[in-house]
Amino acid sequence: MPETKSPKESLIVNTDQVMINDLNNYNTLFGGVLMKKLDNNATLSARRHARVKECVTASTDSIDFLYPIHQTDSVCVESFVSYTGNKSMEIFCKVIAEDMITGERRMAATAFLTFVALDEDKKPIQVPDIAPETEEEKFLYESGKERAETRRIRRKHSKKLTEIISLEKPWEEGVEV
Repeated sequence: MPETKSPKESLIVNTDQVMINDLNNYNTLFGGVLMKKLDNNATLSARRHARVKECVTASTDSIDFLYPIHQTDSVCVESFVSYTGNKSMEIFCKVIAEDMITGERRMAATAFLTFVALDEDKKPIQVPDIAPETEEEKFLYESGKERAETRRIRRKHSKKLTEIISLEKPWEEGVEV
């Protein structure tokens, strides 16, 4: 059985500026740009926790966009392992926007992603448990089992859905749209 680790051992912090090409037509950060930052950070947290070469994203459970991020802001993404299953890791991400002119900081987004660690043969492996220490870590850990169950239900539904959805190309002859 792998050892137990503190969530802070998997902490990744990445701060970046918002560039003009990262903005949408509302002059705020594109959601997709932020999603890429979240996935990159979470991947590193998962790899740091499991100490493996590869971890794959099993799901993006939720991303809650709370406040827009502007070009005058820096964007800081913090991520760490918040809950573990046998072979999966839930990564919690928080996004803090800081107005570089005024210094005002705000929680711009939160997210939960799930990763699986892989061995050299690309097979899932067992990951270390976590022992939460701070109030934030304990809250996330204690509510993690419920989120894991929600993920199981959603995955089961998604698999069932794939059995009935069409793979036909609607633009091909003989297929009704």
